[in-house]
Amino acid sequence: MSATSGGRMPLIEHLRELRNRVFKSVVFIAFGSCIGWFFYNEIITRLAQPVCDLKAAQLAGSDNCGALYISGVLGPLNLQIKVALLSGVILMAPLWLYQLWAFIAPALHRREKRNSVFFIVAATPFFASGAYLGYTILPVAIRVLFGFTPSSLENLVRFDDYLDFVLRAILLFGIAFELPVFLITFNLIGFLSGKTILKPWRIWIFSITLFVAGFTPSADPLSMLALAGPLIALYFFSGIFALLNDKRRAKKAAQQEI
Repeated sequence: MSATSGGRMPLIEHLRELRNRVFKSVVFIAFGSCIGWFFYNEIITRLAQPVCDLKAAQLAGSDNCGALYISGVLGPLNLQIKVALLSGVILMAPLWLYQLWAFIAPALHRREKRNSVFFIVAATPFFASGAYLGYTILPVAIRVLFGFTPSSLENLVRFDDYLDFVLRAILLFGIAFELPVFLITFNLIGFLSGKTILKPWRIWIFSITLFVAGFTPSADPLSMLALAGPLIALYFFSGIFALLNDKRRAKKAAQQEI
């Protein structure tokens, strides 16, 4: 991509670059959605386990599965489309998150671009760890939420609402775990120092807690604690890593001046 002197790009180039990155992200998500469409039954049977054994119900030829139900003529089709799209977003998250990073990367110098390789390498395992954590705590969170159902009443749950809740929770946990990747990458390219990261630690903790409370699909304390705790720990880990990297960078710069 062309750039003017000093690494700056004209506005039209920025818009063209943004369009290209958005287009690539859409292509990746569309490809992931095709995978989600193909493995639709395997996905829903796995995600339905906290509520009912959907696979066993299908093998037995049963017409119902616990408290889950689908309504409407277009309900089954809408459900499969929604599951496929959200599955595509989750499966391809490291790739479209990289497109977000790559939109920033052209403004970096060559040495800073080399450091940004860390983002590519770390984005996938961190996202996978967050998504797995979200999937792991779902059965407990769902049992807690179902426990609020008044006695003598049956809680019927629309299957599309349930799967939307589950997939959004997994996606939220995965994206949230990208926080240290962004912080450490910004430190490696010299955009953020360790002191800048750690100095407003009270604001960071409050912001993380507020984010978790506002965007976690469930309002149960277990889910919020399961996300907020690791995020706060990862934040402090990122800050300490950045401080050590700043010391190493300063020591190297002092040796070069001698």
